[in-house]
Amino acid sequence: MSTPAVSCVIRQMKAVGGIILTASHNPGGPNGDFGIKYNISSGGPALEGITNKIFEISKTLQEYQICPELRVDLSKIGKQSFEVDTFKPFTVEIVDSVTAYAEMLRDIFNFAELKELLSGANHISVRLDAMHGVVGPYVKKIVCEELGAPAHSAVNCVPQEDFGGHHPDPNLTYAADLVNTMKGGEYDLGAAFDGDGDRNMVLGKNGFFVNPSDSVAVIAANINTIPYFQKTGVKGLARSMPTSGALDNVAKALQIQLYETPTGWKFFGNLMDAGKLSLCGEESFGTGSDHIREKDGLWAVLAWLSILATRKQSVEEIMKDHWQKFGRNFFTRYDYEEVNSDAANKMIADLETAMFDPSFIGKKLSSGDKTYEVAVSDNFAYTDPVDGSVSKNQGLRIIFSDGSRVIFRLSGTGSAGATIRLYIDSYEKDPKKIYQDPQVMLAPLVDIALTISQLQEKTGRTGPTVIT
Repeated sequence: MSTPAVSCVIRQMKAVGGIILTASHNPGGPNGDFGIKYNISSGGPALEGITNKIFEISKTLQEYQICPELRVDLSKIGKQSFEVDTFKPFTVEIVDSVTAYAEMLRDIFNFAELKELLSGANHISVRLDAMHGVVGPYVKKIVCEELGAPAHSAVNCVPQEDFGGHHPDPNLTYAADLVNTMKGGEYDLGAAFDGDGDRNMVLGKNGFFVNPSDSVAVIAANINTIPYFQKTGVKGLARSMPTSGALDNVAKALQIQLYETPTGWKFFGNLMDAGKLSLCGEESFGTGSDHIREKDGLWAVLAWLSILATRKQSVEEIMKDHWQKFGRNFFTRYDYEEVNSDAANKMIADLETAMFDPSFIGKKLSSGDKTYEVAVSDNFAYTDPVDGSVSKNQGLRIIFSDGSRVIFRLSGTGSAGATIRLYIDSYEKDPKKIYQDPQVMLAPLVDIALTISQLQEKTGRTGPTVIT
C-alpha cells in the first residue's frame, strides 16, 4: 500500500490506526533503509506525545508472542478468521487499497473532464514514473485504465523491494531518466513519485521544472478547478518553514489564513483535524490536502491535470502567468548527504553561536555587487495554534531586510551519516527578472551562506549531493 492509501483506508474503515513499514524516499532492499511509522485514527502520523509513550512502554515489555504457522491468503478480499490462543477468534481482513483510493479520488476530481484531457480528441500526452515504488499499480489503475492514458504513459510501475537498484526520490538528480525523456518534447506533463507514493515532482514540456514550493502555490491559486474544494471551501493554507514564500503571496492575495509550520506532516494534520487547513505543501516534494492526513503524490498530479484541463494552457504557460500575477520566489535547496555526523553537528553548533551573537543583527554581508543586511537570526520555534504545544530547534534562519532567507537544517530519514540541507529563498516582482535562472539569481546568497557557515571547510564537502 502507498502511504496515502494507508491514510485513506484508515479513515474509510474507521480503524484505530495503522502501521506503515517503509523506506520512504530512501534506497531500499537488503542493504537499504527501512522504517516503521504509526498513523493514528485520523490517518495521519502520530504526534510526538504518542510516539514517546509507545517508546516508553516498549522499554517495559517482557515478552511477545508470534504465530509462525498462521497462513493468510492475501489473494482473497474479505475477512479470514483463525483460532489463536490469545485472540479467539483472530480476524484478518484483506482490502483492495487501489480500489479504495481510486474511489476517494473520484469524489475529489472531475474524472470525466480528466478522461477527456488524457484520451479525448485533443488529448495531452503524459509520462508518469513510479520509480519502481508502491504507487505503480495506483497509477496504472487510475491514470491508464480509468482515465484512458495510453499504457506507455506510466513507466517503472512494477514495485520492487530495492526500487530497481535506484534511489526513489523524485527530484532532478534521482529522476534524471524522466527529466531527459521530458526534454525530448514528446510529453506535455511529466511526474515522478517516491517509494511510498507520497512525494511528487512535476515537469512540463521540454523538461520545464516546477519547483515544489511553486507547485502548491499554483494549486492554491487555481483551487476552484478541483470540485472537492468547490464543495468544502478553503479553510486555510500552510507550508513548512523551509518552503519558499510563494504560497504566502497567494494567501495574501486571496485573503486566506496561512500557517508556517516545522517540517513534518503531523503539524499539518493537527490543523486539518481542527478545521483550520485545506491545502498544504513542503519544499521536499510533498503536497496534499485535508482529504487524507498524508501528503499525496498522485493527488497532486491530478490537481495539476485539473488545472490544465480548465485553463487549456501548458505547464510552463501556467507557471509563467502565475509569476506575472504574484511575483516569483526564487528558491533552491542544497542537500549534502551522508556527511560525518560529528562534523555536521559541530558546523551547525558553531553557526548558531555566530548567529546568536548580538552583533550579528544588522550585519551587512556581501557577495559580488550584492549586499544583504541581517534583520532576523533565530532557531525556528513553532507554537501549535490548536493544542499550544511548542516545537523548538526546527532550523537556523537568517532573514535579511529585503525578506530573503537563508536556512540550515540537519535532516534526513536515512541511515548513513547526517544530511545538511541549505535553503535559499528570495522574492522578485520585477517582470524583467522573474524568468531568470534561479541558480544565477541566488548565487550571491548561496556564496554568503557557505561563507558564514564554513560548510565546505568543516565537512570536507566541495559540493552538494543534490540541488533542487
